[in-house]
Amino acid sequence: MDFNLSIEQQILRESVRGFAENEIKPVAADLDKNEEFSYDTMRKMATFGLFGMFVSEKYGGQAMDYLSYIIATEEIARVDGSHAATVAAENSLGIGPIYYFGSEEQKHKFLPSLCRGDALWGFGLTEPNAGSDAGSARTHAVLDGDEWVINGGKIFITNASTDISAGVTVLCRTGTLADGRPELSCILLETGTIGYTSNVMHDKMMWRGSNTSELVFEDCRVPKANLLGVRGQGFQQMMQTLDGGRLSIAAMGLGGAQGCFDLALGYSKQREQFGRPIAQFQVNAFKLADMALEIECARLLLYKACWLRDNKMPFSKQAAMAKLNCSEVMYRCANHAVQLHGGYGLMKDYDVERFYRDQKLLEIGEGTSEVQRMVIARHIGAL
Repeated sequence: MDFNLSIEQQILRESVRGFAENEIKPVAADLDKNEEFSYDTMRKMATFGLFGMFVSEKYGGQAMDYLSYIIATEEIARVDGSHAATVAAENSLGIGPIYYFGSEEQKHKFLPSLCRGDALWGFGLTEPNAGSDAGSARTHAVLDGDEWVINGGKIFITNASTDISAGVTVLCRTGTLADGRPELSCILLETGTIGYTSNVMHDKMMWRGSNTSELVFEDCRVPKANLLGVRGQGFQQMMQTLDGGRLSIAAMGLGGAQGCFDLALGYSKQREQFGRPIAQFQVNAFKLADMALEIECARLLLYKACWLRDNKMPFSKQAAMAKLNCSEVMYRCANHAVQLHGGYGLMKDYDVERFYRDQKLLEIGEGTSEVQRMVIARHIGAL
């Protein structure tokens, strides 16, 4: 087994790490404080090539493997969760469904601008009463001639209410199946459609520098041709999208855990108590050792899941495992990092405080830790 990254992947890691340190780290704290989405760093990330990384060059992408995209997300998350959320949501949730399930016309219409980073696209799955139970979505669409008429709403949608948000993929009820279950389909709804409102959600605990939205659909008329893929396949499309998205969340957890470790190690080697650096006390050295151990194991699991995906092998179980493990590893690393910082770890002047807050969403977004355990249990035959 070869655990080496390719030369291209090593160069990518180093270059994205340098970009994150130079362009994102200096502004991350202020953006978090002001709860501000930065169009300046968005433009820089786009110019750097962080969007459409795994998309074919035919549609304006860079045709990289999925592991390379995950490495880039990991390195952004090492510095700031908000910017990593923008990158991860746009690539796996915004671009992904159109790229994998869209018609040629849809791909050529939407993907080039999304891959350039000129525009953002949302992933409309979660509703106020349909979170983990995504199949209970109430947003519905009725076919009226050559148009779908959409009514309902979505909540906690990333990248959907910025000045450059071009639209959202909406999971809708489009009918009822013979067994009484709802027929679910995905429809592409563009910004500017009459009856479509996207509102920025404020006062978040975490990812305060990313854009989170509440969406309202009131008799939105969308061309019939905006149906994504086959009618009635919406739930399957969303679930396949989430498999890839879980790898993105895992990358954010892994990168965030690495960031916590780096901050904790650096601080504990400088901070002195009782005449020596606190890193030299065994109780603290063991915390750092545990963090390093868990990060290494998490990276191996995540990279294996990406390897399976890149080699077109089943990876759903490993994606759930990686998402669950990496998010909880970051929780433990953030907790240790704050503890090692002592009282300073509770102050916003120190980045570790932001990492501690940002971590929590990783255990909730794109399938809670409880749901991941259900997914894994089904794969191993326990449920």
